[in-house]
Amino acid sequence: MRMKLVSATVAATLFALPALAHPGHDQGGLVAGLMHPIGGVDHLAAMLAVGLWAGLVGGERRWVWPACFVAAMAAGAVAGWAVLPLPAVETVIAASVLVLGAAIAAGWSPAVAVGAAVVAGFGIAHGYAHGAEMPGPSLLSPYALGFVSGTALLHAAGLALAMALSANGARLAPKLAGGAIASLGLILLAGVLVA
Repeated sequence: MRMKLVSATVAATLFALPALAHPGHDQGGLVAGLMHPIGGVDHLAAMLAVGLWAGLVGGERRWVWPACFVAAMAAGAVAGWAVLPLPAVETVIAASVLVLGAAIAAGWSPAVAVGAAVVAGFGIAHGYAHGAEMPGPSLLSPYALGFVSGTALLHAAGLALAMALSANGARLAPKLAGGAIASLGLILLAGVLVA
């Protein structure tokens, strides 16, 4: 019963929210920043996937990979806010969902530094999108604090899901979750490439 509830919660979380185009959010503030990462299915899926992957692989990856993603995201936000050129941001964001989902489904357990490089690369693109959408004249704003905190909370939710799956001895559920995330990434990537 517990596994069905976890699976239903993951499915509802991943597919209930509509994707929002970047950029163009018009509201600032802490709450808007907190809500931004869950306002688009691309950000939501990638950030949950980072935590889920790190939690399933375990060890120091559980904190290193989410921390690297957040740090790289903050750097990317500076670039986006400053309108520095970064090509193919939406393509990289969509690809992040595909690659992270595939890593989970395949049970890929790379070295800490390799996984950190993967999530950091994707974090830069996600951060760039956040920074480009940031309302107001300052990077040091409640909105920025909100989207960084929202991202960390999504990583924590992914870690909690990994712990729940591991505690129940689930072997197939992580593969199914990873496959669902990768499938979503494939759909998002096709949408970006066709547009």
